[in-house]
Amino acid sequence: MDANGVRAITALSDPTRRVIFEALPQGPRSVADLAAVAGITSSAASQHLRVLREAHLVSMRRDGNKHLYSLDPRGLTDARDYLEQFWPSALAAHAARLREAAAPEPAQPTRR
Repeated sequence: MDANGVRAITALSDPTRRVIFEALPQGPRSVADLAAVAGITSSAASQHLRVLREAHLVSMRRDGNKHLYSLDPRGLTDARDYLEQFWPSALAAHAARLREAAAPEPAQPTRR
């Protein structure tokens, strides 16, 4: 089992952390900016950002007295790598369902 991939997926299972995470593709953001986006206090945002950092989903750099957060591709890579192990069996199951759906239905016996 890929612990880092599971950690990243688990971190993103929280709706508030997803809101914070989804605000970062636009570029680095401060804790105050992310707190405002998520509708939470800066203290709560910092706690969520700590979880995202531990999962390698965000990175932090200092700019004067501000902490700026950005996306960290390592966590996404870990999550993708974890999920890829299930891809072959998911595709095989999907293909089997398509074959079942395309198969002609057996004729129903007629009643007299």
